[in-house]
Amino acid sequence: MCAVQEEALCGSLERRGLSDLNRIGRLRRVERGETIAWAGEESRNCANILSGLFKLSASTADGREQTVGLLYPADFVGRPYAPRTDYNVTALSEAEICVFPRPAFEETLESDSALEREFLRRTLTALDEARSRQLMLARQTAEQRIARFLLDMAKKMGGARPTPGGPRTFDLPLSRGAIADVLGLTIETVSRQMTKLKAARIIALPGGRAVTIIREAELRGLTAE
Repeated sequence: MCAVQEEALCGSLERRGLSDLNRIGRLRRVERGETIAWAGEESRNCANILSGLFKLSASTADGREQTVGLLYPADFVGRPYAPRTDYNVTALSEAEICVFPRPAFEETLESDSALEREFLRRTLTALDEARSRQLMLARQTAEQRIARFLLDMAKKMGGARPTPGGPRTFDLPLSRGAIADVLGLTIETVSRQMTKLKAARIIALPGGRAVTIIREAELRGLTAE
């Protein structure tokens, strides 16, 4: 049984549709730091993320890497009917994906109306989320962006709580430079805001990329506009 089936694209399918996807899909383990797609290369595969975290990135004109988004378990990777890949897709942790050859996935999409409708719904949802993110970057302060990012990461990364309702600890999957890229900030601003939250004892920074959310209600309050 797929761990993310209820949330993933295939969660909308009846038994026949699931059988069709299972027939063309194959499991693949991905190492941390491994790039599964490169911008500009031929688009050969699509995939569902079963576990782990990925980043979408692009190269700027001066050769720098710009992180433009993150992908989580149950998210879909790739674009049917697109001959080329738009972004680099790189694993930020060990991961597992279910890979579908693009031509076979397109055939399945065209023959299964439920799958086609769900794929369209998810595509429009992703577009709405991208627009909401742009609105957030335009309207929220640096403090609000960092607070929201930490809350989202705690939820997505499954931060551990030693006691119910107590502090939650997790490892950030991104460097502060990559966080700055995602949030439209400078690395200095990210570091300054993290230090400010630590000084206020809203979070702790135990070492490495570890973050402990000590007072979650206060951190959530900082996201209010």
